[in-house]
Amino acid sequence: MRVITLTMNQLKRLSYVTCLIMFLALLGGAVVTKTGSGLECGNEWPLCHGKLIPAYTVGSMIEYTHRLFSGLAGLLSLASMYAFWRYARERKDLLAYALLTLIFVVVQGGMGALAVTKPQSAAVMALHMGFSLIAFASSVMLALGAKRRESADSDPAAGNYTVSRSFRNLTWITALYSYVVVYIGAYVSHTDSQGGCSGWPLCNGEFIPELSGGVAVVFVHRIAAALLFVLVAVLGHLAFWRHKNLPELRALGLAAVLLCLMQVLSGAAVVHTLYNERLYIFAALSHIVLIAGLFGVLCYMSVRVWQMSRTETQAAGLTVSSVSLASSDE
Repeated sequence: MRVITLTMNQLKRLSYVTCLIMFLALLGGAVVTKTGSGLECGNEWPLCHGKLIPAYTVGSMIEYTHRLFSGLAGLLSLASMYAFWRYARERKDLLAYALLTLIFVVVQGGMGALAVTKPQSAAVMALHMGFSLIAFASSVMLALGAKRRESADSDPAAGNYTVSRSFRNLTWITALYSYVVVYIGAYVSHTDSQGGCSGWPLCNGEFIPELSGGVAVVFVHRIAAALLFVLVAVLGHLAFWRHKNLPELRALGLAAVLLCLMQVLSGAAVVHTLYNERLYIFAALSHIVLIAGLFGVLCYMSVRVWQMSRTETQAAGLTVSSVSLASSDE
């Protein structure tokens, strides 16, 4: 009987495929929301109007394609979890990423099914988007982590660099806050508040509009997004200019700044194309894709700075131990 084993390079490719399918599932969910196709298959799940293959209407095909990719994402996340557990069990970080991917793809899939069979509030639907984003971010961390592990195996010195605790904390705060901004943005979409503020950067021609109804929701999202850009800009500046011995961290910081900048511009495009259906969908999908990429980069960056700061702590502990031993020898 032939025993099948997977190399680290093969596991890395599996993580790439999982990440790609997870991205398509996330994008499909956004298309469903923006085109209002959520109930094109009726209140049935997993069937569509009682059929395995739905009628060939645009709405039902959009909804069913999203279900197909979501199911495939679940199967691949399960396969990744098993593969990394079976063939890379010593890689605790990769196992954690794979487990998070599996957990959140199941959670968001269950919430998606509930959204079809039973009406859900806008707050719950926004949370569904948030869980989908965490599932995608986890798959991004798995892919980047597998790639880094392969590089680290060929370059043992790659893990010897450290970062300060304050930089680590700033990275964590930025990542957590980005999730809050995403949730508020999803809430804007699910409450149909996009038209609350006409114009950009002003809201209905005012710096501070009358805060009521959809206007308040959109304005809060804009302020939150502006603060996120400031945090990401500071984080990227520190990563790029104060950690010149850490090319990986510099690349992550630069990627975060560029993604955040494009995300802000795509948000402006959403406002200006609100009454042009074709351009609006393109702008809205671009907005979601960019924030998904930004959140994935920030999540992975948060893990990496934690690993680097832990290395710093361990190094400090070894130094103290060495000094103590030296003193005792004297």
